[in-house]
Amino acid sequence: MEVQGRIKMVGETQTFGSNGFRKREIVVTTEEQYPQHIMVEFVQDKTDLLNSYKEGQQVKISINLRGREWVNPQGETKYFNSIQGWRIEALQAETGGTNMPPVPPAEAFEPAGDLKQEDHDDLPF
Repeated sequence: MEVQGRIKMVGETQTFGSNGFRKREIVVTTEEQYPQHIMVEFVQDKTDLLNSYKEGQQVKISINLRGREWVNPQGETKYFNSIQGWRIEALQAETGGTNMPPVPPAEAFEPAGDLKQEDHDDLPF
């Protein structure tokens, strides 16, 4: 599965417990009619994948959905879900999707100076 959007926030790496479990969170805002702010966590060695990404970049993140069950001290069963990233890649900024050369500025063209009044409507249709 994948999540695609613009980075809203990249968190710092957090370390938990004596075993050195590491986690880092990123929030991506989807670009659709109703944008969603999706928090994705990267764990252990995958936390380093976020080092070169900044807020505002468009990215595509490959994810796995994780779920777990927990029984609290009162005997109630609770369920938790998380979205875990395992790959992230930058997307190119939208440029219209074509490989056309850039358009030169208007001052690069000389204005036509020899127009006659009767030449103004020479379209064939």
